[in-house]
Parts: sequence; structure tokens; C-alpha cells
Amino acid sequence: MAKDRSQRDEYTTPLRRLLLGIVVLCLLGIFIVWRIDSPRVERFRAQVVDTVVPSMEWAMVPVTATVNLARDFQSYQRLSEQNQELRSELRLMRAWKEAALQLEQENARLLDLNNVRLDARLTYITGVVMADSGSPFRQSVLLNVGERDGIVDGWATMDGIGVVGRISGVGPDTARVILLTDASSAIPATIQPSGQTALITGDNTPTPAVEFLENRELVRPGDRVITSGDGGVFPGGLLIGQIAADPGGRLRVRLSADFERLEFLRVLRFQSAPTIRDPGGIVGPKRPEAALTTPEASDG
Repeated sequence: MAKDRSQRDEYTTPLRRLLLGIVVLCLLGIFIVWRIDSPRVERFRAQVVDTVVPSMEWAMVPVTATVNLARDFQSYQRLSEQNQELRSELRLMRAWKEAALQLEQENARLLDLNNVRLDARLTYITGVVMADSGSPFRQSVLLNVGERDGIVDGWATMDGIGVVGRISGVGPDTARVILLTDASSAIPATIQPSGQTALITGDNTPTPAVEFLENRELVRPGDRVITSGDGGVFPGGLLIGQIAADPGGRLRVRLSADFERLEFLRVLRFQSAPTIRDPGGIVGPKRPEAALTTPEASDG
């Protein structure tokens, strides 16, 4: 066994040296050829490049794929970091947006409750919402104002932006408000700009239905709905909401009042027009006093 190994070493060692010498000579020759500045050598180099490089494209495919994969991984890593930053900023912006909306709504309610007068004939008193009914079959809230404040059944209530409901039940220190969404609520309304009259009826949903509409073709989603004042219960011109259509095509009202955040309510002191009991005294012309004297009285 030792002889066999020694014999193989005797043959392989000179062969390795010979191959190494040939490789070194080839490299030196290539270096010399690439360094010679001659037009003929330049043409030779161009021919060699045109011949060898296209046939070596297969060898560059794994290298190119590896480089592209590394670049894609770096790009994906940067995108992931940017995505995390954007998500964090989006959560922060949502929190600021919610805070801004709450402050805006509260500011609008407080400004309307304290500074705005809807009608020169209307006065109002502001009450704090103490509790709600908590029943899906009865939509109502309780205010901390009552008979001692002069509250009367039937008066309209607003949250500063739109109509909320009407007073239904008054105690010495509290009053209950039936909301527009309650099934027992029905308000005469006018739809602008068409001027159509309708009845806004609650059905225990957030969007009351529009009933008894004169001409539906003149009404479009987005039209404003205000109280008409018919019946003398609600004063006219109070904002109720906007027209909307449900999936079934039925017209409903998207209420302007924020029923999810009822904190303060304004009770409108509304005195309806007095009932006319003697129309003859208004329609009939007044007779002059001279005509009231009889001929006998004039002769006397």
C-alpha cells in the first residue's frame, strides 16, 4: 500500500506543477494581450469578448439573481419599517381626529345652547341629560329641569344643532323627553328646497321614516328636513336632518342631532298661537256708531 501511494505521488506532483505553470503562462499571456496598445490587438480583444461573453451569460444568472434577491430583501425591509411607521402615525392621527371631532361637536353644542336664538319669540332653558330609558322599545331621556323651571308638556327640545324630541311628562324637578326615534313620535315637517310636506315618524331606529309625502319625485337624498310648525306643537324652521334612502328604497331622515352624545338639551319655550273663538268679530266689518241709532231715537 505504501508503494502504491508513493508511485501515485510521483506521477501527480509533476502533473500539478505542469498544470500550474500552464495556468500561470495563460494568465500572463492574457494580461500582456490586454495591456498592449495596438489596433490589431484591440480588434483581437473585441473578437474575444464578443465570442466569450455571450456564451457565459448562463454563468451570470445565479449571480444576478442573488444580487436582485439581496436588493429586494433590503427594499422589503425598508418598506416594512416605513409601513410600521405609517401605521403608528395613522393610529396617532385617528386618536387626534376623534378628539378633534368630539371637541368640535361639544363646542358647537355649547355655542348653540348659550348664544344662538332661533326666533325672537322663542326663549329656552338648558337642561342636563341625567339618564335614558335603556329600553329598545321606548326612546327617551330624563332632564334635570321640571315644573319649578316652568317646563310644559309638548315643548320641543334640541341639542344645539337639530331637534331631539319633545317633552312628555313633567315632574317637580325632572322632565322626560320622547326622542324622534321613538315609535310614538310623529312630527310635521317640510322638505327643502322642494317645499314638500311630510310626517316624520319614529320606529325605534336611528333614522325615522318619511310618511305621507305629497310628491316623492321632487325629493332627493340630501334634502334638508325642517319642522313645518303645523299643529302648533313644534315651532317652524327647526332643523331635523337630511333625507336618505334605505336599501329597500324607503325614504328616511338622517338626524342632525347627535343621539349618541346627548349631554345638554335646550327646551324651547314655545307658546302656540291663541285659539280663535269668535271669528265673526274678526271677519265682520265694524258698523259705525251712527248706523246703530234708530230713526225713532233721531226724531226724539
